[in-house]
Amino acid sequence: MAVVILAEVAETWIPQFRFEKLLNQDQAGRRIVLYGNIASEPAILLVERAAFASDSDHLTALASSLANITNLGANDIYSWFLASSGSSSNSKAASQPPDLKLSLIYPCTETHIKKYSQQGMRMVTETPEIYAAHVRPYMQRKREEGRLNWVFNIIEGRTEQEQVIYREHGEEGFLLLPDLNWDRKTISSLHLLGLVERREIWSVRDLKKKHITWVKHMREKLLDAAVKLYPELEKDQLKLYVHYQPTYYHFHIHIVHVSLEAGSTQATGKALGLDNIISQLETLGDKMDEEVGMADVSLTYHLGEASELWTEIFQPLKEGKIPKA
Repeated sequence: MAVVILAEVAETWIPQFRFEKLLNQDQAGRRIVLYGNIASEPAILLVERAAFASDSDHLTALASSLANITNLGANDIYSWFLASSGSSSNSKAASQPPDLKLSLIYPCTETHIKKYSQQGMRMVTETPEIYAAHVRPYMQRKREEGRLNWVFNIIEGRTEQEQVIYREHGEEGFLLLPDLNWDRKTISSLHLLGLVERREIWSVRDLKKKHITWVKHMREKLLDAAVKLYPELEKDQLKLYVHYQPTYYHFHIHIVHVSLEAGSTQATGKALGLDNIISQLETLGDKMDEEVGMADVSLTYHLGEASELWTEIFQPLKEGKIPKA
């Protein structure tokens, strides 16, 4: 027979919980599972951050209500912070560790607004012909708009050098640093970024059979650097992938903990495993043809309906029209 528990009784249990050990931490650190006891009886407490209130009053007061704002870094129009929820005038909130990670884009562009706005999604297949005729020229235009300034600032040593974990210089050089989406402390949600120094490789599309040795070398060096910096990790606890379409057109590799929950950025239609890319390059075309590469295959991925790739290229193609790009 089920026992009926009054709400007012249940509410007294939480303050009585006595913590003994952490059982788990997941959802990129947003949920923890604690083991302890209440009145000497064993208990498990799951703590998960609630959704943000979305009414106008709360949103209007949100930024001014944050406390303990600490800058993690700034580069071009991008800045990253840790902060605590609750008023800065609240002494209790001021003593709490940060529970929010903030990313600021200032000044932002219309492209940023479209990217971060809620929108419908579409799956598209980009053939080698569509890539060459429409997508490649689109990439060229975006690179010429100066949107890679923050990347070049890092590569050329002007910003974020204190964040660089590992670096190799030269024509095949690359560097490793924390991704802006990581809080720099939760190992189970570790997210690092490998940036190449060479500028002729814009995306996975530019990888060819002749690059296999370089990509393999970079993969091993990235893994070596990650486990050296974080000795609690082993190489088989990390996965490497690239995005297509990427956020910006300068080749980079994501290195994440295998326990990091796979959201949309690791989903089919966005992420391509680096080992799978290497394998595909190895099996493409004739063994002696070093120029064959990822530009010669079809890639299927998802796009937001507000993205320029959809509105300027794939939607017109779907409607039998000539794309703008």
